[in-house]
Amino acid sequence: MFFRSALITITFLLFLQPGLHSIHAGENGQSEPDPKRNKLIGYMISRQLPVMHFSDKQMDDQLSEAAFTLYIKQLDYQKRFLLQKDIDQLTAFSTYIDDNLKRGTISLPDAGYAILNERIGQVEKMVEEIIAAKVDPHAKGTIESDPEKIGYATNMDELRARWHKIVQVQLNNRYLDLEEDNKKAKSPKTEKELWDDTYERVAKRNQNFFHRLHQETLQDHYDRYFNAVTRAFDPHTNYIPPAGKEQFDINMRGSLEGIGALLREDDGLIKVVRIIPGSASARQGQLEVEDIILQVAEGADEPVDVTDMRLRDAVRLIRGPKGTEVRLTVRKPDGVKDIVPITRDVVQIEETFVKSAVIDGLDDDKIGYLHIPSFYRDFEKNGSQGGRNSSDDTRRALAELVEQNVDGVILDLRNNGGGALVDAVEIAGFFVDHGPMVMVKNSNGAQRILEDTSYGVEYEGPLVVLVNKFSASASEIVAAALQDYGRAIIMGDPYTHGKGTVQTIIDLNDNIPLLHLRKYDDLGALKVMIQKFYRVNGGSTQWKGVEPDIVLPSLLKHIESGERYLEYALPWDSIDPVEYKPVSAKLDIDELRERSMARVAADKGFQTIREEARNAEERAEDTLVSTDLDDIRAKLAEAKQARDKIGKYYKKFSEDEDVDDDFTADNSTEAEREKEWLEEVMQDPYIMEGANVISDIRGL
Repeated sequence: MFFRSALITITFLLFLQPGLHSIHAGENGQSEPDPKRNKLIGYMISRQLPVMHFSDKQMDDQLSEAAFTLYIKQLDYQKRFLLQKDIDQLTAFSTYIDDNLKRGTISLPDAGYAILNERIGQVEKMVEEIIAAKVDPHAKGTIESDPEKIGYATNMDELRARWHKIVQVQLNNRYLDLEEDNKKAKSPKTEKELWDDTYERVAKRNQNFFHRLHQETLQDHYDRYFNAVTRAFDPHTNYIPPAGKEQFDINMRGSLEGIGALLREDDGLIKVVRIIPGSASARQGQLEVEDIILQVAEGADEPVDVTDMRLRDAVRLIRGPKGTEVRLTVRKPDGVKDIVPITRDVVQIEETFVKSAVIDGLDDDKIGYLHIPSFYRDFEKNGSQGGRNSSDDTRRALAELVEQNVDGVILDLRNNGGGALVDAVEIAGFFVDHGPMVMVKNSNGAQRILEDTSYGVEYEGPLVVLVNKFSASASEIVAAALQDYGRAIIMGDPYTHGKGTVQTIIDLNDNIPLLHLRKYDDLGALKVMIQKFYRVNGGSTQWKGVEPDIVLPSLLKHIESGERYLEYALPWDSIDPVEYKPVSAKLDIDELRERSMARVAADKGFQTIREEARNAEERAEDTLVSTDLDDIRAKLAEAKQARDKIGKYYKKFSEDEDVDDDFTADNSTEAEREKEWLEEVMQDPYIMEGANVISDIRGL
C-alpha cells in the first residue's frame, strides 16, 4: 500500500561517507576515557540498532563475529604491526561482543590498544635500527601491496624482514624524487649528498608517522570499536563520535564557524596553507600563508601550546562560535613572533557548492555546464539566516544558464557522494513537470512515494547527466529519475556506486535511557540505515547502481569501488513500479549511443584513456611491488609516461608534480582558482563528449 507525500525537510540523509573516527579527549589528546560513558554508549548501540536498522539483524554471535572482523581490519589493516599470535589472543573476544555490550563489560578495545601500542613501540625501534644500519637499494625482493593476500607475521624476525623491505621502498622512492629535483637544481648535489638527504628525510618521515600513532588514545580505539559494531549491520551505519559529528554537520551544510584558514601539520608544527578569500582571517589581514601557529587562546584566556598537537585537536581549539575571539600566537617565516586576534565568523567552503559555466559545443552550440559536488543542506539555518542548500543554489545557477540562452545543459554528478534527500527530489523536479521521483520502503514494509509537487520546470531543453562509480545515493536518485522519465541521457562509467539506502542521525544525548541521572560528556551520534529507496520503475539502485545510456572509457575501470565490493552491503531487489508519465518526446538512445561511440572510438584522447585503463587494470592485478631501485625507477617512468599521455587530452592529469609533498602552500587568488577550474572543464573529455551528445539531441 503506497501513500503519497510531498517531501518535508527531515534529517534523512543519503550520503556515501566512510566511517568517521575521532577523539573525545582533553586538549592534549591523552586524557583517560570515562568507562561509564563508554559502557552507556555500548549499551545504547546494542539496544537501539537492532530495533531501528532496516535489516532486522539481531545482536548475536554472528553479528559479533562480523564486528570483530571489521575491528581487527581497522586495527592493523596492512598487517605491519600485529603478529598472528596477537590475533589469536584477540579472537577469544570474537563471539562475546554482543554479550559484553549488553552487560557493559567491554574489554576488546583495551586489549587491542595495549597489544597494538606494544607492537608499535617495537616496530618503531626496529625501523630506527634498519635506517641506521643502511639498506642496499638494489637488494632484490618484493612486497605484497594487497593485505588480503598476506597473513600476519608469525614472529618478530618475520616482521623485521617485512619492515626492511618497506623501508627500502621508502628510501628508494624518496631518492628518486630527490634525483628528479636535482636535475633541475642550479647547484646539483652529489650522489652521496642525495642519499644522505634521503636517509634524513625518510627518518624524519617515520618519526612523524610513529609520533602520530603514539598520539592515538584509548578513546580513539573505543570509538572505532563502536563503529565496527555498527558497520556489521551495513557499511553506512556508523557510530559518530563528538568531533566526527561536528565534521559531518560541516560537510552537510558546506560551512563552519571559524577563522577561514586551511592548515596543515608539518613536522609537528601547524602551518597555514591557505587563507580563504572573504573569511575572518582575510579581513583581519595579519595571518598569512606559511605562518606557524604556536599557541591558541580563547579571547583573554591562557594560551594553549599546539606544538606537536594533532591537527584535528588544534583545529577544534581554533574553531568556535561566530562573534567570539581567538588569539593565535604565530611565528612568521622570518622568525618574528606575533599575536593575531581574529573574530570568528561563518566560513563558506566554496569548493562544496554548485558551480556553473557556459562552454562551446558542436556547430557553435552554447552548452551550460552545472556541477553539483554534493546535495548539501544546512538543516540549522534557512536561506534568510545565511544557510545554503543545493536546491536553491542549483535553481539560481540554472536560471543564469537559461538567461544566457544555452542550447543544452550538462549536469555533472561525478564524484557526488549524495547528501540530503529533500534536495535530490527537488533538483530532479527542476527538469520534470511534477510527479513521483523516488519510492521509499521501511523495514516493516510500509512504502511511500516522494514527489515533486511543483508544476512546470526550471529547464526543458536537452539534458545530459555525467556519472561515475563514485556517484552515489542522492546522485543516483536524480540520475535514475531523469533516466526513467526519459528526460536525460545518462553518460559515464558502466555503473554508479549502488547505494540505495536512507540514513538518519540519532543523537545519543537525546536518547539516554531512563534512570541514568548522571550527566555525561557528549555521547556522539548514530547514523542508522532505516530505509531503502526504489526508482519509479520499481528497481532499487542498491548494489546495482544506475547503468548509463552511454558508457564511456574510464580510467577508474580497475578500481574496485561500489556497494558490490563492500562487506555486509544489502542486496538488490525490486518492488512494484509507481504510475508515472515519461516525457512525450522520446530520445533515440540507440542512435545517440551509436554516434557517441563512433566519436569516442576516433578520439585520440579517449583512445589514450582506454589504452591506459587497460594498462592500469593489468598493473592493479599485479600487486607485488619490487624493492629494487632500478625496478622502481622503471615503474615510475612508466607511470609518468602514462600520465603525460593522458595529460595531453585531460588537463586534470597534466599538473606539474614536481612539488615537495612535505608542505605546499596555496598562494593563488580566487580569480586564479576560478580560471584554473574553467580550464579543467574546457579540457575534460567527458564534459566535451557530453556537449557533443547535446548537439546530437538538437540535431535529431
